[in-house]
Amino acid sequence: MTEMTDWVPDEGELRQVLLLLEQSQSPDSAVQKNVQESLLQLNSHNRFGCYLAYIFGIMVQEEVANRSVAGIILKNNMRTAQWTNLSSDVKDYIKTKILSAIGDESPLIRATVGVFLTTVVVEEGLEEWPMLLPTLSQLLHQEERPALQEGALGALQKILEDSGDRLDKTTHIEPLLPHILPFFGSPSSRMRGLAMNSINCILMVHDDPISSVIDQFLVLLFARAQDDDPEVIKQLCRSLTLLLESHLEKLAPFLPNVIEYLILKTADENEAIALEACEFWLALAENTHLAEQIIAPFMAKLVGVLVKCMRYTVDDINLLRANDETEDAMVPDRVEDMKPRFHKGKVAGGEEDSDDEDDEHHQEWSVRKCAAASLDAFASIFRESILPHLLPILKDMIAHPQWEVKESAVLALGAVAEGCLDGMKPHLDDLVPYLLGLLQDRKALVRSITCWTLSRYCTFVVGENHPYFQQLLKELLARILDGNKRVQEAACSAFATFEEEANVQLVPYLSDIIRTLVTAFGYYQARNLLILYDAVGTLADSVGSHLAKEEYMATLMTPLMAKLQVLPDEDRELFPLLECISSVATALGESFVPFCPVVFTRCASIVRRCLEKSYAHEADRENVEAPDKDFLIVSLDLISGLISSIPVTHMESLISESQLVHLLLRCATDPMPEVRQSTFAVLGDLVKNCFHLVEPVVNDFTPILVNNIDPELISVCNNSTWALGEMALQIKVGMKEYAKVITLKLTAVMARENVQKTLLENTAMTLGRLGIFCTEDVAPALQYFIRPACYALRNVRDNSDKESAFRGICLMVNLNPQGVLADFVFLCDAIASWTAPPEDLKNMFRQILFGFRQSLGEANWQLFTAQFPEILRQRLSMQYQL
Repeated sequence: MTEMTDWVPDEGELRQVLLLLEQSQSPDSAVQKNVQESLLQLNSHNRFGCYLAYIFGIMVQEEVANRSVAGIILKNNMRTAQWTNLSSDVKDYIKTKILSAIGDESPLIRATVGVFLTTVVVEEGLEEWPMLLPTLSQLLHQEERPALQEGALGALQKILEDSGDRLDKTTHIEPLLPHILPFFGSPSSRMRGLAMNSINCILMVHDDPISSVIDQFLVLLFARAQDDDPEVIKQLCRSLTLLLESHLEKLAPFLPNVIEYLILKTADENEAIALEACEFWLALAENTHLAEQIIAPFMAKLVGVLVKCMRYTVDDINLLRANDETEDAMVPDRVEDMKPRFHKGKVAGGEEDSDDEDDEHHQEWSVRKCAAASLDAFASIFRESILPHLLPILKDMIAHPQWEVKESAVLALGAVAEGCLDGMKPHLDDLVPYLLGLLQDRKALVRSITCWTLSRYCTFVVGENHPYFQQLLKELLARILDGNKRVQEAACSAFATFEEEANVQLVPYLSDIIRTLVTAFGYYQARNLLILYDAVGTLADSVGSHLAKEEYMATLMTPLMAKLQVLPDEDRELFPLLECISSVATALGESFVPFCPVVFTRCASIVRRCLEKSYAHEADRENVEAPDKDFLIVSLDLISGLISSIPVTHMESLISESQLVHLLLRCATDPMPEVRQSTFAVLGDLVKNCFHLVEPVVNDFTPILVNNIDPELISVCNNSTWALGEMALQIKVGMKEYAKVITLKLTAVMARENVQKTLLENTAMTLGRLGIFCTEDVAPALQYFIRPACYALRNVRDNSDKESAFRGICLMVNLNPQGVLADFVFLCDAIASWTAPPEDLKNMFRQILFGFRQSLGEANWQLFTAQFPEILRQRLSMQYQL
């Protein structure tokens, strides 16, 4: 360290670095390119960081912009190998010089110090700089240097925001509190805001540290209620929300006053304050019991404020005006308008969760959206009792001459639809036709929100022979082809919801629906195409094989296949396209065969290329970019759908020629869990439908599947377990080598609390199937899994999967009856869950039941079964004459 303490920069080299810093701010792209090349070269030199730190911390007479750039370069370098390779004395020199500028007169320099220090903590932790937090704490007491205090507190706030979850409560956070809390009363509004923000950063990740000072904290917090600084009020509102979640017992006595205050602040003209205040209502609604107890006296006032907050602000309207008042359907989307799209991998042996969506899902969170979400949440709690406070307000607003007032009323009606549907039903016969009329409104924002609100009342409209069903269908189809992109988006999303509710009721209208959707393919810009794919996929899911008419298929598949052939492998539009095609393929079944070669070959090609890129990246990480494996995952999922939907005779040659099985073997050991998840889904489908193609390498796959029985990765574990169950039916006694270790792992899964339903079912299925062919290996563990297995299987409908599991269970019970004795009632309940078991399986059940009855003796059997629920005794008596 002595060497670096005495280090003096070379004047010539110092001038070169200063010149580089000046040039880095040039608008000339050629100069910028030269700067970047020079930086790459200089970063490899051990002393370059010292020059930057010297300029930043020592050369206070230098231009602030140059000093700030020097600090930012150092911050950025910290995330690279260059920083890691620096000697400890060089690192210490840089840190010391940067920290020395924390009281600089320039706010930009102080802020840059804070950014550097928080990056140090993120990248290295505090182990390399244990005195950083104590040093910053002590600097807060330098009252004669307010800039130094502000720099120190600003740095602490950034560190707590970025690393609060990694700081130790006792060692790091609790010692800070006595230094930060006094600044709640600082004469500087900047210091008050930073102090409150710092405590909020702690509250977000740690409840306990504040407990020791909670009373003092509340006194200081409430004292700021009439503060004249907007940032302070914003932080106060955030604190109240966080305290509601973390220290309710302390906040509870003050809640009536807090609620009054936050209703006032929710209506604040400052949008940042209003948003923080509005977040309180969402947090309160999560505690249903508390909301029911506390909100009722304030409901009328709160509902009025929330509805008012749902109007577009003047800034919103100015921002949206160009979009609202023009027909922009033919205007291409900008790249920055595109929302990142990710694919969710396939879960085998169960149903996938649906995605929650709302209108305007692509927009930033706002007071408007938060107020609507809060009203939605309270409607779900208070049901129709909220309507007497809401409907009189909306009655005056719904036909208001100002479109933004009318639009917010429509939004409010949609917000309460789910919670208040029963209470709204008497009004819907009048309301629905009015809303249908608003779909013709001249304002695009009114048309778009009306689409969303009507989608929220779909369950009412799709009721049997409802008079507005056809009209809603017709109007939504018309709005799908609206000239405004925002309306297209809302209509397409609403129609997808309508499809889910209507299902086969759509069949008589398929010609019109398909014609409209296909027209939209030639009309939509990039972003709305993503929603259009979803609408087509949802249509396929809803009407199923009814799509398999020649004219429907020819019309619908033409744009889908055209898109598939022109989109490059790296285009993220492939995600929704392939998901859409997967739904269509499942619906069409064998009718999809003419399209199968093109679709399958493209997917296999994407998988192969992605693997090749992945290997190239592993071999040369510095120069070869890692592939986006979402493309691989969505392709695997579509392949899985094809294999499970289309007769195997049409698939065998495609699978063989593509070398799919060998591609899967490479994917099966991929480090990315989602890749393995989708791989095991395809593997299970292959084993189930065309085992002979997998059989030559089955011994390579089996240990990989066994190693992936890890409930920490639920979907991977689920799919590997399901694939092993399918394999057990094919390999039979060939599973004996792995039976014991699989049983050990699966019983450990079943022993966990709150196991996900599909995983529990697949685990029970696989254990049962192993029990058919490896009875002696699995039966000894029966006592460890029979109860959860029976609990899982009783809820599965009668099918061949359930049948195979129960055959194995029966064989294991016969071999180890003691293993089921303590949980026999659960076995009886699972047996009784069958509606019509195959006759030979029913005989196996009968033998077990009568065997236990005989071993217990009649008197004990009667005592034992007397404890059964009445319905269980009745089912067993009716089915097995017990």
